[in-house]
Amino acid sequence: MAVELTAPTGPVRRVSARHFVRLKLRVMGNNFRGQGWRVALFVGGALLGLWFAGSGFFLFASPGLAGSDRYATMVAAFGGGLLVLGWLLLPLIFFGVDETLDPARFALLPLPRRTLVTGLLTAALVSVPTITVLLALLGLVFTAGVLGGWSAALVALVGVLLGVLLCVAAARAVTSAFASMLRSRRVRDLAAVLLAVAAALLGPLQLIGVSALQDTEWERLDGISEVVGWTPLGAPWTAGIDLAEGRGWAAPVKLLISAITVLALLAWWSRSLESAMVGTASGGGTRAKGGPAGGAVSQLFPRAVGWAARDQFGALVAREARYWWRDARRRANLITIAVVGIFVPVLVNLGGSGFGTNSGQGFGQGAAEPSPVLVSLSMLVVGVVAAVTLANQFGFDGSAYAANVVAGVRGQQELRARMTAFSIYVVPMLGVVSIVIAVVLGRPGWIGLTAGGLVASYGAGLAVNCFISILGAYSLPETSNPFAMNSGGGVVKSFLTLLAMLVTAVVAVPMVVAAALLGDVWLWLALPVGVAYGLGAALLGAYLAGDVLDRRQPELLATVTPRR
Repeated sequence: MAVELTAPTGPVRRVSARHFVRLKLRVMGNNFRGQGWRVALFVGGALLGLWFAGSGFFLFASPGLAGSDRYATMVAAFGGGLLVLGWLLLPLIFFGVDETLDPARFALLPLPRRTLVTGLLTAALVSVPTITVLLALLGLVFTAGVLGGWSAALVALVGVLLGVLLCVAAARAVTSAFASMLRSRRVRDLAAVLLAVAAALLGPLQLIGVSALQDTEWERLDGISEVVGWTPLGAPWTAGIDLAEGRGWAAPVKLLISAITVLALLAWWSRSLESAMVGTASGGGTRAKGGPAGGAVSQLFPRAVGWAARDQFGALVAREARYWWRDARRRANLITIAVVGIFVPVLVNLGGSGFGTNSGQGFGQGAAEPSPVLVSLSMLVVGVVAAVTLANQFGFDGSAYAANVVAGVRGQQELRARMTAFSIYVVPMLGVVSIVIAVVLGRPGWIGLTAGGLVASYGAGLAVNCFISILGAYSLPETSNPFAMNSGGGVVKSFLTLLAMLVTAVVAVPMVVAAALLGDVWLWLALPVGVAYGLGAALLGAYLAGDVLDRRQPELLATVTPRR
């Protein structure tokens, strides 16, 4: 698809998909220039993706390597279907999508929607996740070739290419539509709840899946895999297998289903993309209330921080608290914390992991009694995940952080204010989690244990992420899409998140060790010790990292400012 842009002086240039690819590669090169650590992370992510690609290849090629078509359809349907679901859900829940080429920047150019969608889709295919998935899925081509010859391999290759297009188009269409909906405050609230519910289903579904795999005979899944193979989730992946197994009539039908699904997703993306490019207009002015100037200042303080003094610290807390509630990108992280806080402890303690204890101490195989050590470990995971949201807290601000630099805000005060504002929303959620988990486990007396472990790990996470957010900050794209990431940003985010979680776990692990050594005594000491440990770690982290922030403010501002 090519379009000729015209000007009063005549034709200027023909725009095609290759121009979008070249533009993306140039932007990626500019983002990596002078950022050696970012290049290293990108290379590390590419190597990790290559490892996943090799593992996936052998998984999908396993029926061909075994020389049997017994489980070929099952592997293709279920494996491919999970990939499609992953591309649909993961951008909404955690990783985000690559927005190196922000669609909003093309709003003033005379580009037809078809050209824009085609170009952005082609540019999206040039990414580490896409290439990783494509290499892994070549295992289906190998299986089809071994079982049915070159014709089946060719059909499988066409199906794999259609399936990859389906994955990318689905991720872009869903995130673009969701980002457009989030512009409305009412729809944003509803969408946030729906997203939380959808994410919360992952835990119970995993529990059901594990139980089903343990108790169900594999032969019973043949019928389910055949049904999945006729849906868009499995049609592109099973077309070559059908031809190899003698069902030649089914292959073109499934390829047609896949092609129609891709076209429908692109049409949906096209409609939502135009809304994302235009942006949102104000729905009306803010009503000004009468009263003295002090009343106007008070209106800038949300009710949750009405207690704060009207000074620099209070203003910083009010600003951050308001942003955490109104910024869709930040709210998505709050939803993730709420969901993870519930289903991770349930998954660990009731998910059939096989670990428990008879005496209430330590681990034991196959015991029915819940273990204080295992509960403390699950609380550590929740606290770590809750605090890791601040691993790139300055990246949320972007160039707006310049206001704090110009105002001369001290680093320690900056970090304490950000911790306070974030904790206004997170600490109540952690309190609810501690009560719910203790009740679900049938141990109401363990509320102190759960709450102490949560507060300790959360406070340790705040301290660690103070340093991570200063030394490992990266810019986020200037877009209304709350799920957008710069090219390579997903790799950077993954590595920094992993680093922050590992360091926080090491800092907070004394709480787990104490639960293992002190036994029932720890049930009484966990809450006061945990609160003291978490609060002390957070304050110490803010104190030490504040000096680092004071020295690195200009570099930090340059790092989090998006490059145009």
